[in-house]
This record gives sequence, C-alpha cells and structure tokens, in this order.
Amino acid sequence: MTRLPAAGPGLRAWLIWTVAVSGYVLAITNRSSLSAVGVDAAARFDADAATLSMFAVVQLAVYGGMQLPVGVLLDRFGSRPVMTIGMLLMAVGQLTMALSPSVGVAIVARMLLGAGDAAIFPGVLRLIATWFPAQRGPIMVQFTGIVGQTGQLVALIPLAALLHATTWSITFGSIAGLGVLFAILVFLIVRNHPPDREEDVSVDTDTGAIRVVTSAVDTGVGIRAAWAHPGTRLAFWSHFTTPFAGTAFVLLWGMPFLTAGEGRTVAEAATIMSVYVVVGMALGPVMGELSRRIPHRRSRALVLPTVAVQALAWLTVLAYPGPAPLWLLFALAVALATGGPASMIAFDHARTHNPSHRLSTATGVTNAGGFLAALVAILLIGVALDLQGAGTPSTYTLDAFRVAFLVQVPLWLLGGAFIVIERKRTRIRLGMDPPRMPRRPRR
Repeated sequence: MTRLPAAGPGLRAWLIWTVAVSGYVLAITNRSSLSAVGVDAAARFDADAATLSMFAVVQLAVYGGMQLPVGVLLDRFGSRPVMTIGMLLMAVGQLTMALSPSVGVAIVARMLLGAGDAAIFPGVLRLIATWFPAQRGPIMVQFTGIVGQTGQLVALIPLAALLHATTWSITFGSIAGLGVLFAILVFLIVRNHPPDREEDVSVDTDTGAIRVVTSAVDTGVGIRAAWAHPGTRLAFWSHFTTPFAGTAFVLLWGMPFLTAGEGRTVAEAATIMSVYVVVGMALGPVMGELSRRIPHRRSRALVLPTVAVQALAWLTVLAYPGPAPLWLLFALAVALATGGPASMIAFDHARTHNPSHRLSTATGVTNAGGFLAALVAILLIGVALDLQGAGTPSTYTLDAFRVAFLVQVPLWLLGGAFIVIERKRTRIRLGMDPPRMPRRPRR
C-alpha cells in the first residue's frame, strides 16, 4: 500500500474549498431565488398557483434526475470542469429568467438552474475527499452544509430588497453575473487533486494510506443491489419524509402564506424565514452528534420524532382560529428547521449499509427521496389552491392555504409507515432482531 507522510490540509486546500463553498452558497441562493419573490413572480407572469409551483417542481425534478449523471461526470473529469459548467448553466438560467417574457421560457430557465445546481454540492464533496485527510471528511461535509445554507438568507433578504428597489431584469441579471464570476474563479483556482498526484486521491493522515477517489456510480446492477438492501430503503424513506415540508415552505410557499395568508408584513415574513435557516444551521452539528452516539436508535429517537414535531406544528397553525400569533409562526419555523438536519441521518444509513463501491449509487437513491417528496408537496399545494379558486395573489386566502397545506399529511403518513417497516427489516438483516416466523396455517 502506498504511504505518504502525515500532513494536514495546506493553505491551497483551504483556498480551493473556500472558492468551492462560496460557489455552493451562490447555488443555494439560485435554488431559493423564488422563495422571497413568489408573489412578484406570480404577478409578472400572470401565473396561477399550479403554474407557479411548476417553477419549483421542474427545478427539483431536474436537480434530482441529474444526481447520477453528475456522479459519472465527476468520476471521469473531476470537480473543476463539472463545477465550472454547473456555474455557467446557472448563470444562463438566471439570465433567461431575467429576460423571460412568458411562463414557458421561465420554466426552461428553472430547468437550466436545476441542472447547474446539481453539479455544485457533489463537486465540493469530491474536493473535500481529494484535498483533505479522510478523518476530517465528516466535519468538513457538515461545515460545508452549514455555510451553504447562508445562501437562503441571501435569497430571503438582499435579493428581495434588490428586486423591490430595482426591476426583475436587473435583479436576476445580477445573479447571472455572479454566476459567470464564480465560474471564472472555479476554473482559475480549483484543481481536481494536489499537484504531486496524477489521480484524485484522499490521504488518511493517521495511517498515511492513500486511495483513489471515484464516484462509484454503478448504474443498473448497482442501483438494484443498493435498493435491495433495506438500509438503503430506510435511507430513502427517511430523506423522503423529513425535509419536504421545510423545502416547500422556504422554496416557494412560505412567503405567500405568511404575507397574503397570515397578513404579516414582508419584514416579519422574512424574519420568520430567516429563523428557519439559522435554526437549521445550528441544529446540524447537534443532530449529527446525536446520530453518531445512537446509531441503532436514530430512526426511532431522531427521525420519527422530527416528523411528528413538524406535523404537530403545522396542524396547530392550521387549526388556530384566525391568523396565527407571531410566536406560533416562529415555532412553526423552528419545527420545520429540524427537517433538514434530520434528513442528513438518511445519508448515515446509506453509508452504513452499503459497500464503498456502491456508496454513490445509494447516496443518489437516497437524495432522490427528499426531492421527490418536495416536488410532490409543492405541486399539490399549488393544485389545491387552484381548485379552491385561490390560485393568484389577489385571491389567496388564509382558509385556502389551510386546506392546501393539508396535502402534506398523507406524505408524512406514507413516509413514516415505510420508515417503521424498513427499520424493522434492516434490524432483522443485521441480526439485531429475530426474523419473523411464518404463520402456520390454521387447521
């Protein structure tokens, strides 16, 4: 086995990570760029609720569908070119959004945005694996996620303020310009691997061992093998169930609900949404440490309680007579914020129950669960508003939103049931629980 002297990451590694994670912040800003301006988007395109929800749905669908292809491209070409192209795709998408004259063109813009966004986070993870010691990987991944979420704050406050101070074209054109700038920075500064190595490798400074980093996306047989393990299915349903309510809230429907439905000012609504982001960032390390300490109880002790807390908070807000008080809306934001950190436990399941050569495949399957649930929730909320005749900003009502947000309940129930089922199957597979005895036929 090849060995190298133990050494921590140098200044260049930190510079490359800083540029890459800054690009990830911009990617999150792009992803969330309609969250604070949903009402403005509906007015600009004269779009009803179902059409408005399609902006987010197609974006998420393309993002989820690109996970496996991006893994293959990363394996072949490395992070630098893939992330550069991703940044350029997002820039083209936002420029198209800035100039779009119709809903159809705007939807194409969001598709380009989703395709570019899909390349950034996996690219940053690969850079962490190649430039940082293996034992620092988990904390660097967690830190990357925390820093990246600041992009939601940028979308909620400065972006909305810029739109209301200037025009739609200037606002989204400015984001496109930032995309081009970061594409140049990524191309000039990011390198796939340290200069003394010819392949993408990671170094374990405890042992000196190095290993080649591959995306390990093995389609076909690999996907079937990953799905066949109940641990992967547990990961899928955990990621399906925990984050979708928060994603639907912060990505599209939160601001219209808070302003047009609950009657809150834009400043109050932005503050509530900001609490969602900040609490999610703060809970990330806490949830990660708890998951590490109770690996065999995390579904029962962390994932399912998180789902219950979110459902209880939403049902309390929806059942409140009249507009909910400000403290209750803040409590809703805190409850929804638990979903993001809890969803990371799904990747712990995928990593624990799959061999290294199948890890990226299992991770892609897991990641698809959360985006599938989110796009279904976003679309159903929009359809439910339309069916009540409340599909435009001028017709939004609190009662209509109350009915529309109830479409989340079946998703929680479906996901929760499968979490319980697959948890039991996983424990049986690991020998932690006895197998079920076949029923004897009655005589």
